[in-house]
Amino acid sequence: MTKQAALADAAVRDREQRTVARKFYMAAWRWHFYAGLYVVPFLLMLAVTGLMMMYFNVIETRFGDRLLASDGQHQSLTAQAKAAANSLPDGSVRQYIAPLEDNLATMFLVDSGEKQHVVTVDPVTTDIRKTIIKDDSWFYWASDIHGELLIGDLGDRLIEIAAGLGIVLIVTGLYMWWPRNGKGLGSVLWPDLSTTRRTFLKELHVTSGFYISVVLFFFLISGLAWAGIWGGQFVQAWSTFPAEKWDNVPLSEDIHADMNHGVLHDAPWGLEQTPMPVSGSDVGANGIPANTDINLDTMNAFAHSIGFSGQYRINLPRGENGVYTLSADSMSGDSVPPTGDRTIHVDQYSGKVLAEVTYDDYSLAAKSMAVGIALHQGDLGWWNIIANTLFCLIVIFLCVSGIVMWWMRRPANSAGLRLTPPPLPNNLPLWKGAVFLMLVLSLAFPLTGITLVTVLALDILILSRVPSLQRAFG
Repeated sequence: MTKQAALADAAVRDREQRTVARKFYMAAWRWHFYAGLYVVPFLLMLAVTGLMMMYFNVIETRFGDRLLASDGQHQSLTAQAKAAANSLPDGSVRQYIAPLEDNLATMFLVDSGEKQHVVTVDPVTTDIRKTIIKDDSWFYWASDIHGELLIGDLGDRLIEIAAGLGIVLIVTGLYMWWPRNGKGLGSVLWPDLSTTRRTFLKELHVTSGFYISVVLFFFLISGLAWAGIWGGQFVQAWSTFPAEKWDNVPLSEDIHADMNHGVLHDAPWGLEQTPMPVSGSDVGANGIPANTDINLDTMNAFAHSIGFSGQYRINLPRGENGVYTLSADSMSGDSVPPTGDRTIHVDQYSGKVLAEVTYDDYSLAAKSMAVGIALHQGDLGWWNIIANTLFCLIVIFLCVSGIVMWWMRRPANSAGLRLTPPPLPNNLPLWKGAVFLMLVLSLAFPLTGITLVTVLALDILILSRVPSLQRAFG
């Protein structure tokens, strides 16, 4: 082969490679567009409600204002709990929440009718300072939107799909971001501020998206682990603490998730599907001394004696077989480092410790969730709050800038509904590999995989073949 022929052959191969690369780029852009159509409203909602929850928790508590106690000697917890229960018709105390500081009023969760209330009691006078329906607080309202869109399981599933498609958004965005056509890495690590208006917005979108991609992936994965299908039926089910590790402790049909109160989970993620122990047997380790009355006061004294301090919770027994449960964990936003999670179950009759689970006993996934939840909620201090705030603001910017760029790239003469996604490449090479990746994604994230396969089928079989839809979507 002559030198001229070799150069010509190399030029042909180079054009072919560029054509293939361009087709993949356009395919990634089209999927980025489709994923964004669904994901953007959810990301905006998650960012806004996430900020609301974080700052409500900073300014006050999950249950409202931080109310100060009167000066003087505190009454017994039993007396305070009785006052809380008697303040509501057929009231029954379910949980005592230890105040973060000694000068704050005491909080109890009280069942009354079909509602659960947060009753704040002055520990000195036992006067009722404030009563709210727990799920009606601003924090819980934002939490219900954040987790279920106020519509229960359906909302949970829709958000789970959005989180999975958010990962698709990250992957396609990084592929599109990757420097090409002779550009170096620095061209995307810092935006070019001298470009036109639309290109300048794209530069900011690309650069800010790159910098938060890892954090966004972490938030989406930790959120997915809370979701009902991928989280509850896959990851959590495989990572739950096995109750068989406890020493011959009789178990209930109830699980730790039954201790959750309302829309917000407050049982540790790694324990939610673990069965609860049962009171009334002869087993257990030394706990409250024999011949001691077992009530909220002695249980609280025992909690202090074994190292509980700051904010922690005592769940009261439910029924004849129920147990007292002492807990402090990151899921509840208690004042402990995430590696300090601790849950202890005590027999309501003998006072013996039936079971104890700490962070060290968690599986790797449960340990990751304990730390991830604290980071997710901004519970690790002001640096965490500032970082989460900046992250949420960038997410909002990415969503808004994505919408603006789509609007700016629409044809000037377009009318009515015309979404104008990037064109579908013809004869895309290695399409079997793309289908294989779809199947893998379907197994990893079932709801997201089903959604992707459905959209792919619609795109190839219908949108690309029906003229009126081509005008709307092409």
